[in-house]
Amino acid sequence: MADQSDVETELVTLVSAALYQNGTASTSVPGPVCRIYRGWPKATALNADLAAGRINVTVFPASPAMRNTTRYPDQWTITAATPTLTAITSGVTVTFGGTASIGQIAGVRVDGNGYAYRTTASDTPASVAANIAALARVNGIVTLIQSALTFQGAGEVLARVVADASGVMEVRRQVQSFRIICWCPTPLLRDATASAIDTSLAVMRFITLPDGTAARLIFVGTTTFDQSQDAILYRRDLIYSVEYATTVTDQQPSMLFGSLGLNDANFIE
Repeated sequence: MADQSDVETELVTLVSAALYQNGTASTSVPGPVCRIYRGWPKATALNADLAAGRINVTVFPASPAMRNTTRYPDQWTITAATPTLTAITSGVTVTFGGTASIGQIAGVRVDGNGYAYRTTASDTPASVAANIAALARVNGIVTLIQSALTFQGAGEVLARVVADASGVMEVRRQVQSFRIICWCPTPLLRDATASAIDTSLAVMRFITLPDGTAARLIFVGTTTFDQSQDAILYRRDLIYSVEYATTVTDQQPSMLFGSLGLNDANFIE
């Protein structure tokens, strides 16, 4: 799930990319070293940086407080997964191959009888075949050679492998404003820093958060501070609102054999 901290971290990443367009090993767009981080700067560290000609850019939540904008119904979004274990049928013989990683179900249906096995972290194609053979021998003769199963006297043999699918459901949505604050030692550096950030973010409508969801990015405004008591501090704030979702995730099992009904349509698997 995405948290306020995830939004701040992503904004820090985007600001860093805007100021160091050729990577942090190269010179920044405004020229001096730029320190980019979440939170409010410590006065002693900030004063030392400004005196040395360095720039600080911070990301900090702005007023007003976070607002709940939940408006969508709870609904799972499923992303199908591709199994790494394979099952190849040739006549009455099934051969397993690939990688038997965790989170998969291997199954064989023989003359209407189904046998399924869920993989574990230590499984191999051969161990999967052995486990299915043990289940199927209750109803008939099964020959096992390494990862190949032969069902003696069977009429119909069908083998499949499915993987657990990742499900995401949005349970809440909120909007929060953030200040991207440029703390600079000169007016020219302040203008160059803010302009580089603003130009980069202006073309973005959505930003991607660590949980894979997209957050809406909207420019709210900008404020300039040139207080006389801070002789070497020139500050400009860029304010953006970000609307993002709080989600829950779960692993959803996939159907191996059976039938599905949807309204008036039937899908046979």
